[in-house]
Amino acid sequence: MTYDWLELNKQAHAEFGRRVSAIRDWNAPTPDSEWNVRDLVRHVVIEQQWVLPLLKGLTLAEAEATIAPLCDDLAGEWRRYSWLATDAWQSIPADAPIHLSYGMVTAAGYLREVVSDVTIHSWDLARAVATDEALDDHLVEAVWTVFEPQKDMLATSGLYAASVAAGKNVPLQSRLLALTGRDDRR
Repeated sequence: MTYDWLELNKQAHAEFGRRVSAIRDWNAPTPDSEWNVRDLVRHVVIEQQWVLPLLKGLTLAEAEATIAPLCDDLAGEWRRYSWLATDAWQSIPADAPIHLSYGMVTAAGYLREVVSDVTIHSWDLARAVATDEALDDHLVEAVWTVFEPQKDMLATSGLYAASVAAGKNVPLQSRLLALTGRDDRR
């Protein structure tokens, strides 16, 4: 199946934005035991801050120099950087080279990573703020195509917690979450 990753990026941002709007306790714990809600939102916003300079072709060091400190209004920062990053993706060729910490990738590859990260963290935030945890089915399917082929690498990368056992008869969202160390049954 072919996916429109630009549209999926918008969908992932909408999913995360809905959960940001539901935050009542910025200190609430998240499924990631090292982060509270504030830390999680800060992480996702910072990831969006990186999009603009990296899409301009800057190296990591050059891009880092452009990253501004975030203000305390993380909901406002999310809206700002979500819009800026989403807009920036519209004009970059899919094959443009992008500098990442592990080497060069295409813009299309980087976009798939960003969409996947925002999607997983949308569920984290939903769980943390006790709101609807269901993610868009099409978005889940697309992110599965990114993570499932990398399951062995993910298991050893330290990017996510160790995978959780999930049967093949559980919904795809549950299998995706399990692959990234999340158990939606708890």
